[in-house]
Amino acid sequence: MKIAIISDTHNLLRPQAIAALQGCEQIIHAGDIGNAEILAQLVAVAPVHVVRGNNDLKSAWAADIPDVLAFDLHGWQTLLVHDIADVPANLAPGTRLVITGHSHKPCIEWRGERLYINPGSAGPRRFKLPVTLVLMDIGKDLIEPRLVHLLDPEA
Repeated sequence: MKIAIISDTHNLLRPQAIAALQGCEQIIHAGDIGNAEILAQLVAVAPVHVVRGNNDLKSAWAADIPDVLAFDLHGWQTLLVHDIADVPANLAPGTRLVITGHSHKPCIEWRGERLYINPGSAGPRRFKLPVTLVLMDIGKDLIEPRLVHLLDPEA
């Protein structure tokens, strides 16, 4: 199963991001979406799991979007939350994948038996941070995430 993980679009869904999402069976958005049109564009590509980010909290269109979402992703118990600071200290037993956004800093890191992923920011560039998302192949006993750069690092 091919999964896309995207975050911090902040009202900007780049054509490069849409191109990278093609062929994905599911999309996960880790918050700071920006507006309902971004979600509509993502849903047109594949089903979407989404949480609100701190910049979405006061927006009426995002009122029904959860702040935290726990779900099964092809056998991997997954926790999705915008800010890693909001990940509970005692995660539910069996949680194997934690997905966050917020920092705009991409990270794919195993911590023991648990994989933490922050896809970075796919929206407006912040400081000198890259513009990225994560594509992931996932099976019952296999998970292979890879960082995708949407812009030339010099851009």
